Amino acid sequence: MNEAIELGVQGMTCASCVTRVERALKATPGVKTASVNLATERATVTLENPGADPAPLIDSIREAGYQAVTTNLELGVTGMTCASCVTRVERALRGVPGVTAASVNLATERASVTYLPGMAGLPAFKAAVQEAGYDLLDATPGQDRSDAERDARAQTLATLRRELTLAAVLTTPMVLLVMVLPLIPALNDALMGLLGVFGMQFIMFLLATPVQFGPGRRFYRLGWPALRSRDPNMNSLVMIGTSAAYGYSVLALFAPQIFPKGTAQTYFEASGVVISLILLGKYLEAVAKGRASDAMKKLLGLQAKTARVTRGGLELELTIEQVVVGDEILVRPGEKVPVDGAVLSGSSYVDESMISGEPIPVLKTEGGEVVGGTINGSGALRFRATKVGADTVLAQIIKLVETAQGSKPPIQGLADKVVAVFTPIVLGIALLTFIVWLVFGGPTGLAFALINMVAVLIIACPCAMGLATPVSIMVGTGKAAEMGVLFRKGDALEALQDATVIAMDKTGTLTKGKPELTDLDPAPGFERDAVLALVAAVEAQSEHPVARAIVSAAAERGLSAPAVTDFEAIPGFGVQGNVKGQLVQAGADRFMTRLNLDVSGLAAQATRLGDEGKSPLYLAVDGRLAAIIAVADPIKEGSREAIAALHRLGLRVAMITGDNRHTAQAIARQLGLDTVLAEVLPDGKAKAVQDLQAGGARVAFVGDGINDAPALAQANVGVAIGTGTDVAIETADVILMSGDLRGIPNAFALSRATIRNIRLNLFWAFAYNILLIPVAAGALYPPAHLLLSPILAAAAMGFSSIFVLTNALRLRRFRAPIPTHPAPSAPQAHGAAAAA
Repeated sequence: MNEAIELGVQGMTCASCVTRVERALKATPGVKTASVNLATERATVTLENPGADPAPLIDSIREAGYQAVTTNLELGVTGMTCASCVTRVERALRGVPGVTAASVNLATERASVTYLPGMAGLPAFKAAVQEAGYDLLDATPGQDRSDAERDARAQTLATLRRELTLAAVLTTPMVLLVMVLPLIPALNDALMGLLGVFGMQFIMFLLATPVQFGPGRRFYRLGWPALRSRDPNMNSLVMIGTSAAYGYSVLALFAPQIFPKGTAQTYFEASGVVISLILLGKYLEAVAKGRASDAMKKLLGLQAKTARVTRGGLELELTIEQVVVGDEILVRPGEKVPVDGAVLSGSSYVDESMISGEPIPVLKTEGGEVVGGTINGSGALRFRATKVGADTVLAQIIKLVETAQGSKPPIQGLADKVVAVFTPIVLGIALLTFIVWLVFGGPTGLAFALINMVAVLIIACPCAMGLATPVSIMVGTGKAAEMGVLFRKGDALEALQDATVIAMDKTGTLTKGKPELTDLDPAPGFERDAVLALVAAVEAQSEHPVARAIVSAAAERGLSAPAVTDFEAIPGFGVQGNVKGQLVQAGADRFMTRLNLDVSGLAAQATRLGDEGKSPLYLAVDGRLAAIIAVADPIKEGSREAIAALHRLGLRVAMITGDNRHTAQAIARQLGLDTVLAEVLPDGKAKAVQDLQAGGARVAFVGDGINDAPALAQANVGVAIGTGTDVAIETADVILMSGDLRGIPNAFALSRATIRNIRLNLFWAFAYNILLIPVAAGALYPPAHLLLSPILAAAAMGFSSIFVLTNALRLRRFRAPIPTHPAPSAPQAHGAAAAA
C-alpha cells in the first residue's frame, strides 16, 4: 500500500533545482516515486509505507540545499500532571502523520508542534491529544491565547481548591478517629461501647467513599486511559495505590472472613489522607506555577488595551486589535503608547526603560520612532502606526520569551530518558514488593504487602522530575527579560554558561560606534581645509561610522562638500570617487598598498596614533599621498566594568576588529583584553571565531546582530547587542535589549545560576526516588523495624514537587553582579524633564 504526500519546497529557481530535489527525494529510504513542480513549488512523494515519518524527506531537501515548508503551532494542553504526561502527549503528537517535531512543557502547559501544513492541522492534533487522555485549550471568539490560558489556570486553581476543601473536611474526622482518639482512652472506650468496631469502621467507610470517588475521581479520569494504553503516569500510580487501600478496606469491613485471621484491617484513612495530601501538593504547585510566570505577566501587562485613533476626522477609542498600519494615533500625557509608530507632531519625553533598560526618558519629536508599551511623559504625541499586532517590538519580545520558556535545553534529555521507563519500573517494584511481603511477611504479610505496595506507588510519582527543568527555565528566562536579556531558546541559556571565551566586535560594541575626527596632517603641497573638503565629499556617500565622523568634522568647520561621481566603496579597504575631476581615494594602509603608494614615511606617525587608540587612515589624490587622518571611537561607558566582571567570572575576553594592529592593541590595553584579532575583514570574522574554537574553547561572540551575522552563527553562542528596537535577529541566540555591555556578565551569571538551579532540582528529583523507593518497599524493616506509611509517602511526594518549585522560584531573587544602568535620583530626573 502506497501513500502520496505533498511538500512545499522553497529556494528552487530553475529546472536543475527541480532535478536536484527529485534526485534527493528518490534517494531517501522508503520513497517509491518523487515528482517536483517548479511552478507550484511543491513536491509529490509516494511512500512505500503509509504513515511513515516525513522527517527524512525534509532532511533530504535541506541537504540538497533547499527548504521544506513547515509550520509551527503553539497549543495549550490541559490535564497534564507529571513528566509521564509530557512524554505521553509528545508521543501522541509525534504520531500524527505530517508532524516532524513536538515538544511539550509541563510548567507552561504548552506544546510546540512543527508539521507539514498539507498533512496535519489542529483537528488532528486535538484528536491525538484527547485519545491520549488530555485536551487542548480552546480560546473563545475574541479571546487571545494568553487570556484563555490565564482563565484556564484560574479555573484549575479554583477546582483544586474546591476538591481539596472537600477532601480535607471529610479526611480530618478520619485522622481524628484513628490517630487522636486512641490518645484519649475515656472517649475512645465510650465511642467503642456505643458504636462497636464495625460501627467505627463503617463511619470511616462513609467518610472515605466520597473522597475516593469525589476529589479522587480526577486520578481515575486521567490515570485509567494511560494505564489501559500501557503508558502509566502519576495519576495511574495514585489510582492504583489508593484503590488498593480503599478496596482492601472495603473487603476487610464487609467480608472479613476471606482474609487470614488478624489481617482484616481497614485503611480508609490512608486512601483519604493520600488523596488530600496529593491534592494539597497539586494546589501548591498551581500557585507556584503562577508565581513562576510573573515575568511573563509583567510583559503582557505592558501592552495597552485600547488606542485613540483618528479616522475620517473622528477620534475613536478602539481596542488594540482593531488598530491597523497607517492609523493616526493620539497619545496623551502619562498614557501607554499602544503600538509602534513614527511621530507626526508633538514633543514629549517617553520612558523606554522596558525596552532599552535606560532609566532616562527619551525626547520624541516629529520623525522620531515610538515603541508600543512605553510610557509617554508630560507632552502629547500624534503618530502614525507602523507596526501592529505580532509585528510590534513588545510582541516580538513576548514571543521570544514564550519560545525560550517552552523549549527544552540539552540538560532535560537525561530526565526525559529516565521518565520514559520510570513509571513501568515503579509498577514492577510495587508488584515485587507486594509478592515479597506476601510470601515472607508471616501472618500479617498481606497487610504489610498492601501498605508497602501503596507506599511505593505513591512515593514514586514523577512530578518533581517533570517540573525540575521547565520551571527553572521559565523563571530564569523571565528574570532575564526583566534585566533586558532575551534568550531565544532554552538551550541558549545552557550554552552561555558553558562558554570559556567571550569574543567581541569593537565598533558599536566595545566602543560607542560614533567615531570623531581627531587628527588630519596634510602632506607637503596640500592644505588642511582643502583636503578635509575632498575626503568629506567622498565619505559623504558612505554609511560607515568613520565616514560620518569625517563629514561631521567638515560641517563643523563650515566646509561644503563638492559633488562626487563614480563613487565606489571597497569593503575592508576604503572608498574612492571623482571630485571636481580629481580621483580621491581614502582608506586603511592596506588600501594604499593596493594602490602602490608608499606610506612608510608616515609609519612613525601612524604608530603613535595607533598607540593612542586612534585609527589612522590615509588620503590619496590623483595617485599622490595627500594626508594621514586619525579617527577615534570613544570607549562605551560600562565596557571596562563589563570586561572586569567577565574576568572575575573566569572568562577570557577577545576582540575581533578590522582596525590596524596598533590601534587594536591600544584599545586592548585600555580595556584589559586578553586576546586581540586585528585587521580582520568583515567576511573574516566567522573565521576568526573558528580560530578561537580550534583550541577547544567554547566561544560566545558579541556583535550588533546585522554586520556580524556570520560570526554570530559560527560561535557556540551568539549575543546580539543593540538598541532593543530590532529584536528579531535570527542569527543571535541571546539578545541584549540595550547597548550596555554590562548586560553580558549579568546574562552569563544568570545563565550559571539557572543551570545550577536545574542541576539541583534534577539531583533532588532523582535522589528522592532512589533513596525513598527502597524505604517505601520496606528495606529498613529487617534492620530497624521501620516502615514508611502511605500517608507519609504522599506528604513526601508532595514536598518533593514543592521543593523543586520553590527552589526554582529562588531565581526571582537573582541580583545582577553589576548594575546595568544606575538610575538617577528622582529630583535630578524630574529636574531634567522640567528643564526640557
